[in-house]
Amino acid sequence: MRKGFTACFLFLCANLISQDTFSIVAIDTITGEIGSAGASCLDNNSFPGSGGAIIISDILPGRGAIHTQSFWLAQNQANARVKMEEGLSAAEIIDWLSHNDAEGQFGEWKRQYGIVDLDLDGHPRSASYTGISCYDYKGHKNGVNYAIQGNILLGAQILDSIESHFLNSSGTLADRLMYALQGANVPGADSRCLNNGTSSLSAFLRVARPDDQDDNLFLDLNVPSLPTGMEPIDSLQRLYDNWKATLGNENFEPFQVKIFPNPANGYFNLLWEGDEGKLQIFNLNSQFIFEQHLKTGLNTFSPNLSDGIYLIQMVTGNSVLLNRKLVWQNP
Repeated sequence: MRKGFTACFLFLCANLISQDTFSIVAIDTITGEIGSAGASCLDNNSFPGSGGAIIISDILPGRGAIHTQSFWLAQNQANARVKMEEGLSAAEIIDWLSHNDAEGQFGEWKRQYGIVDLDLDGHPRSASYTGISCYDYKGHKNGVNYAIQGNILLGAQILDSIESHFLNSSGTLADRLMYALQGANVPGADSRCLNNGTSSLSAFLRVARPDDQDDNLFLDLNVPSLPTGMEPIDSLQRLYDNWKATLGNENFEPFQVKIFPNPANGYFNLLWEGDEGKLQIFNLNSQFIFEQHLKTGLNTFSPNLSDGIYLIQMVTGNSVLLNRKLVWQNP
């Protein structure tokens, strides 16, 4: 859980943050990365010490991510983390929260939650909840490996655009989350910011690798507040671009691998220098598509795929050694 909040701040915020927010949590099942991104018309100037929208975010590396928004309460967020640590699924955590709100009966009516997690077999799960008393426009959208939610929005099109950007993007999980936020980069996306001419007042982007510590994530960027009229999502994009140029391109690959032709036209070859294992193919929603034995040396694969972009991974034993992108074109 995010550290450094004072007891006084948490007490003051308990009933103050009627948070108008849009956000996404997502999992990359190939890399095991878990991500969290969002923006809000709340910022660090409105609620000093909050850090802005990032206050809603809690990531448990290797396990899941939790967003607690709309009339944010520290106790509800803490309870959600405890339940995830106890092994409850995303849906079970939300069910527990809705029956055990920190403010008692009916408190859940004004809450909004988005949660993703991994089950014991490494499969992603997602769940969202939008209380009936959250301010309009309110809603949420879910996929196998993502949860998108928002309240006090310009309209349903904001959530639709975030989802479309996420699903139609490529690259790393961080790339896709950043692009998803750009889907809401319109004045008044968070409707209270319409007069400011921006989508929001603060924004954040966070990604954890499986072995990260809670307080030391692989990627942890935040725009807590800005001068009037400046767009937080654009500022976050600049931070992210700078991060990628300096820290985001670390290479941990233990083997050389060549995939050709790529784009593939009905087949592809893979030259592999590692131990024997298996090759797996996933679509961009992290859904499993194909698996075949992988030998040391030259391999040829002819999977039955639709045209599009896929992610392939090379696995030996229980370890995922390499990930690659494959562009597929049927002859």
